[in-house]
Amino acid sequence: MADETQPAPTGAAPAPTAALDEAAGAPVPGTGRPGALSPEDEAALAEAVRALEGTSFAANLSGLVGRQLGFAGDLLPPRVTEVANRAAGTALRVALRGAVRSLDGEGRPPRNRFHLAAVAATGAVGGALGLASLPVELPLSTTLILRSVADIARAAGEDLDDPAAVLSCLEVFALGEGGGAMLGESSYFAVRALLAKSVTEAARHALTRGLADEAAPVLSRLIGQIASRFGLVVSQKVVAQAVPVVGAVTGAGINAAFMDHYQKLARGHFAVRRLERTYGPELVRAAYDRLRAEHAPAAAPGAEAAFGPKAAFASLMNGLHRSP
Repeated sequence: MADETQPAPTGAAPAPTAALDEAAGAPVPGTGRPGALSPEDEAALAEAVRALEGTSFAANLSGLVGRQLGFAGDLLPPRVTEVANRAAGTALRVALRGAVRSLDGEGRPPRNRFHLAAVAATGAVGGALGLASLPVELPLSTTLILRSVADIARAAGEDLDDPAAVLSCLEVFALGEGGGAMLGESSYFAVRALLAKSVTEAARHALTRGLADEAAPVLSRLIGQIASRFGLVVSQKVVAQAVPVVGAVTGAGINAAFMDHYQKLARGHFAVRRLERTYGPELVRAAYDRLRAEHAPAAAPGAEAAFGPKAAFASLMNGLHRSP
């Protein structure tokens, strides 16, 4: 019988050894990083995949207002869509000026319920006053959402004194709507790839000039790229608020869904970034794609219902007295 322990012939490909190292969780040679995700991190990444590749904001809102909102451009006059897109860019600029600076340096769990309650209050006012309130309500809501996203980022280990980390918070507004991904590719990583150069250039600029200089070409270009995708969500929000029965209560529910959507994306985004710091981008991307492929067939219509706007608003109303 052949000796099963003898070494592989000279010139054999190293791939089997690397695969065994990864399967065993051994460090990858030359990196000092683990060769495979721990069970806990595998579960965290699976949750991130569900958040980042799941149902869109429009699909969630449809359950709240009883109307299909996936094609906002077809439901709104072009002029209104243009206003929504322009308002999205303005809102991001306003948010970038103050949202992150308003956080203190304490390392505590993110105050998701507090931010959810605050943004629901702005939605109640917007719902009562109608679409005319959008130029005021949207910047305020966006600032609260960016503040919540930064709160989640800090809890995941991001250094908010680093401009790149702050810009990664802004990236969240470009996530979660699919579209733009190449066939078979994760929409999440496609968006990150699309923004990568602009984020790098903007972070380099911010190291010397600061993030408050949002009129600088590199920052303006990044904000414009993000606003073009954020504007789609804003348009869907406008469609929902244009439903005649919308009032203060439903306006609060729409904004609760707005916040819940981006909080969920932020938890996924910063979970991926945390794992990339530990395991390296290549291993995390491979595991992400595998989990995405495994979970895609299991996604059933309405599977998002338990995490949609009704659940977010119910959580808000039932839990504010229990948690900050």
